[in-house]
Amino acid sequence: MIALTRRLSLLTRQFSSSVTTMTFPSMIHAITIAKNGGPEVIEKTQIPFPQTEPGHIVVKVQYLGVNFIDTYFREGVYPAPSFPFVLGREAAGVVVGLPTDPAVLNNPEYKKRGYKEGGHVAVEAMCASAEYVSTPWKSVSPVPDAVSTRDAAAVFLQGLTAASFMEEAYNVQKGDVILIHTVAGGLGLLFSQLAKSRGATVIGTTSTKEKAALAKQHGADHVILYKQENTVQRVMEITNGEGVHAVFDGVGKDTFDSDFEMLRRKGTLVSVGNASGAVPPFAPLKLSPKNLKLLRPTMGNYVYTASEALYYSNKVWGLVESGAMKQIIHKEYPFTAEGVREAQMDLTGGKTVGKLVIKVGE
Repeated sequence: MIALTRRLSLLTRQFSSSVTTMTFPSMIHAITIAKNGGPEVIEKTQIPFPQTEPGHIVVKVQYLGVNFIDTYFREGVYPAPSFPFVLGREAAGVVVGLPTDPAVLNNPEYKKRGYKEGGHVAVEAMCASAEYVSTPWKSVSPVPDAVSTRDAAAVFLQGLTAASFMEEAYNVQKGDVILIHTVAGGLGLLFSQLAKSRGATVIGTTSTKEKAALAKQHGADHVILYKQENTVQRVMEITNGEGVHAVFDGVGKDTFDSDFEMLRRKGTLVSVGNASGAVPPFAPLKLSPKNLKLLRPTMGNYVYTASEALYYSNKVWGLVESGAMKQIIHKEYPFTAEGVREAQMDLTGGKTVGKLVIKVGE
């Protein structure tokens, strides 16, 4: 009897899964690369519908977020597991398929999220630049009714990064003085807003007066025009020679050495990204003169377990709904090879403020 019950349960799950996937197209469009290189290697191709698993949620994508990590995979800074490789780590859209695994459906962490077909969600997952994404449920976050999928795609990945880094890489406290490089970029603006909401004094660097004005509207107390001013000198003037408690640096190679000059004793350098290239190897003794701490975290290792993902996604949506975290969308691009190439070139060329998004579908 027990064996029969298990067999019927298995058949039911298989039937349910087949019914769900019958309505999906066999082929979909995606943004892919066949090799590493410049923006010219980006293509829009047809790929098979993503493989669905019993623990996956299937999302019909409406918007994509554009991030520097997309360029790192395209250039080969981060290795693609295989080619052709689908770019993208951030999407938002509509749930069109739910898990069928009873163990998942009965998981308390799964139940807390209230997933439903037709519900709006944001996705943080590999290979997100496609018309449909199939991914483990913990990578999918229900979006509050007050937040559009366009705004969700603009804020989700960088919001998770800002929230987790400013709590775990360096826990920003009231009275801290924080330096944020490229403060008018998508992540920089969120870092600035969050640090300010925690009671810190925010110093930012950027390239133009227009970007500086925007940064000040979003929490920066002081903005240094690094093309016109000596950043180290200005930071030391602002801090009365003491330096800052922490640096959040998404630039990488070009700013790394000067960060050590601007940190105070027992300060923390959070190396966020590689916009100017990866930091070359260095001796750990570089940290000794001021007893400095250095971290090169990834958001995925802070938002790793289901409970961590829920904690930080709830934190992000709460900050968005309260107005403490607001992302500026600089431009929307079409879901074409040309559109994605342009978006990546604009991002790496320093032509943008805030966030770039790509519209995929309705």
